[in-house]
Parts: sequence; structure tokens; C-alpha cells
Amino acid sequence: MLTRRGWMKAGAAVVALALGAGAQVALAQNKIKVAAIYTVPVEQQWVSRIHKALNAAKDRGEIEYVFSEKVANADYERVMREFAEKGNTLIVGESFAVEAAARKVAKDYPKVSFLMGSSGKPQEPNFAVFDNYIQEPAYLTGMVAGGMTKTNRIGMVGGYPIPEVNRLMHAFMAGAREVNPKVQFYVTFIGSWFDPPKAKEAAFAMIEKGADVMYAERFGVSDAAKERGKLAIGNVIDTQAQYPDTVVVSALWNMEPTINTALNNVKQGKFKAEDYGQFSTMKYKGSELSKYGTFDAKVPKDLQARVAAKQKDILDGKFKVQVVETEPKSTAK
Repeated sequence: MLTRRGWMKAGAAVVALALGAGAQVALAQNKIKVAAIYTVPVEQQWVSRIHKALNAAKDRGEIEYVFSEKVANADYERVMREFAEKGNTLIVGESFAVEAAARKVAKDYPKVSFLMGSSGKPQEPNFAVFDNYIQEPAYLTGMVAGGMTKTNRIGMVGGYPIPEVNRLMHAFMAGAREVNPKVQFYVTFIGSWFDPPKAKEAAFAMIEKGADVMYAERFGVSDAAKERGKLAIGNVIDTQAQYPDTVVVSALWNMEPTINTALNNVKQGKFKAEDYGQFSTMKYKGSELSKYGTFDAKVPKDLQARVAAKQKDILDGKFKVQVVETEPKSTAK
């Protein structure tokens, strides 16, 4: 039989358990429900950076995170609506080929926050946009490429000639020309965001014409360079570990500053239609030049010093990489 003191202890234990459970419920309720929609596999370099940043927030316990990958353009609107109906507070994705549909969904769910990769402008009240504005490190990698080529021929393989790709290619070309005015370029687009075999074949064709440095905007290009004993410059992610004798350096995109800013705004009820593009710049650590790694002893020290000086000028605001979004053309024959 429980004594009066025993009942009090038991009651206190029940209260403590209840409070603990309540705290857990409150913690769960404080997590932001985030959904992401990707038209390509999550291992594709551009999308992988978004996925990485959201997983980091999930691992910190800030969000509940679900996603759909390889979503066809025709299904994009349906998937967006399903995520919105399931109570997700923030929906992230890339709407480049589905702008009209994505913006239509956002209008129908004004209480949901949308953060979308887009060529367009923000749409009131809840459709914010972002992009990988990594033209600054792209310029720096171009300088490296211009200093490393022996044939003065650089090959460039891209997905589609849209502003997001064009600006990086133009920045890369400008950087290469600063170091080497004689350099010429082969430029081609494969009409896909994820077709490594096609990108590889396009790279082979350029190498046959004399390109000895390849700008790997797409997966598959570095494979071609590796097989033919040529060099490659990486884009968005660092693949030097997979190509230690091929990938010299890369322009890296860090999505964390963009994602973390958006999550903070959602938490504070301050999320609104705005352009998050600035958070991809070097100033906000949204982009950077990778380390030379296995090529540290192979890239001339005077070239490294020149690149480092240009990087400092960029960070100090003394040099601004021009944003050119027209389709780049081949200059080599």
C-alpha cells in the first residue's frame, strides 16, 4: 500500500514524465517541415548542394526534411501541391523549366514559403528565388586554366545555355584571358542537366581538336579528360578526390548560407518574396575556390599568387566579376 509520501512521489514522477513528454512535443513542433523537389538525382552536382545544406539542418534538429528526386517537369506542379497540402512550411526546388506552374502553386498557398532556383524575380508574397552566383570563383578557376593550358585550347561543356550557366562560363573565360590572352575556347551544350555519357562524348570531340584543359560544368567531362590524360576544372562541387590527377581546382557552391537564412526568416515569421542570390557570393561564404590539393605542387607558385591576389581584390570589393548572361560561343576552330 502506498503511503501519503509514496503517492506524492508517484504524482511527482507522473508530472515529470508529462513535462518531459511535453518538452519533446514542443521540440518537435518547433521543427520546420521542409520539402524539396528535384528534377534530377540528388547526386547531380547542383542539386547535391541544396540537399547537403538541408540535411545539415536536419542533423542539427532544426527541420523535418523530405524530398522527391527525378521529378518530371510534367509532374512538378502536382508534387508541389502534394507537399503544400501535407503541411510543409518551406518548399525548396528548382523551377527553371517550370516557372509558370511553380508560381501558380505559390499563389494558391500564400501561407507556405517557397524558395526556388529561378531565372525570374521574386513573386509576392511568398515566392523567393535563389541561384548559384558563383561567378567569382569561376573567374579564379579560369585564371588557373589559362595558366595551365599548353595548347591555348580550352573545352567547355555545359547543360543548357541559360543565364545561370552562361554567367559562369563567361566569368571562367574572362579569367583565363586575363592570364593568357592567346587562349581560345570550344563551347557546346548537351541539352541535359544529367547525361554523363553525352557530356563525355562532347568532351572527347574537343580534346580531339586540341583542348588540353576542360571546363567540367557537367558530369562526364572529367571522365573524358582522365581517359585522355588531360586536365579538368570543376564546377559547383569538388571532385578532385575522384580525379586526383585530372581535376586541378574547382569553383565551389555552398548552399548553407542561403538555406540557413531562409530557415531563420521562416522561424521568425519574416520570410518574404526576395532574391537570395547574394548569399551564393564569396562575401557570404556561399562560394569559394577549392584548395589545389594534389595539384599544389603542379600549379606554378606565381600563378597561385596571382590568383590569390585576385581573390583578395574580390573579397575587398576592389574587383567585380562582370555578370554576362548571353550564350557563350566558341572562339576556336
